[in-house]
Amino acid sequence: MKKLSTVLALFLLLSLQACSKESSSEQAEIPSKWKEGKHYLVINDEVSEKPEVLEFFSFWCPHCYNFEPIVEQIKLKLDKDVTFKKVHVNFMRFTSTQIQDAATKALLIGRTMDKEEEMNSAIFSYIHLQRQPITGTPELRNIFLAKGVDTAEFDKVESSFQINNLLKQNNQIIETYREHLSGVPNFIVNGKYQAQIVEGMTRDDIADLVVWLSKQR
Repeated sequence: MKKLSTVLALFLLLSLQACSKESSSEQAEIPSKWKEGKHYLVINDEVSEKPEVLEFFSFWCPHCYNFEPIVEQIKLKLDKDVTFKKVHVNFMRFTSTQIQDAATKALLIGRTMDKEEEMNSAIFSYIHLQRQPITGTPELRNIFLAKGVDTAEFDKVESSFQINNLLKQNNQIIETYREHLSGVPNFIVNGKYQAQIVEGMTRDDIADLVVWLSKQR
């Protein structure tokens, strides 16, 4: 009787292990709903050393402004080891390269002061809600002043070696991917994948696609 019980217990254990392996195998074989060539492009052979999401955008672009809630969704859903970075482009036709670079500096100043999200929102609002023009640094300085940043402090950071170096880095990233940037917003993930926003995708779909790409190596 004891021998029979031992045999039955061993049989059940092996059966459970088999079911577990089969289940894991089935899960691994479930195809992703995201298809190369439709939902994303492979633009590079190599992936970045660390997982990252680059959002190429412009403060003047209305679509980028409307994408801000989706960007927040993406940032909330990304794994903690994934870096998310906004890259402000300077090739849009809304205004000159010099003015766009001034806006890039404003983004970088906000980032340096740990006020990036607040200041980005204020700049977007100034252009798209208040319908005010930006002709250069003076308007951007006033936006920061309205948010409590002293004018002298703004000018000191704006003219610093650090900000000018970060501007060069920002624009070097643009040049690296320029051939893939026919418009914005544009998401390039892990240096290898470019998200494709196709008709019928919801906000959740877009966020989920970018997050899924961040897990691909």
